[in-house]
Amino acid sequence: MEIGIVIVFLGASGILVNKRNILLAVICIELMFYGLNFNLISISLTLDDIAGQIFSLFILTLAAGESALALALIVAFFRVFLNILMPVEL
Repeated sequence: MEIGIVIVFLGASGILVNKRNILLAVICIELMFYGLNFNLISISLTLDDIAGQIFSLFILTLAAGESALALALIVAFFRVFLNILMPVEL
């Protein structure tokens, strides 16, 4: 279970550290989803309950849709600005 928590915090810290790269932010969000799924499955196996595993499948479906939408937005952003780095505003 500690591994899942570490994966979630790695994803969250990746989002906090990364300020410009959109693709890296999407990868960090996916990492947080996978850490959450790891926690749900490990707790579900510990409690001998199938509900956590079923909920994990729904989260994987949500993560796949989020990834597809984010990559489509990145392609549209690249077509307009010719790079995937977010503009820095001070």
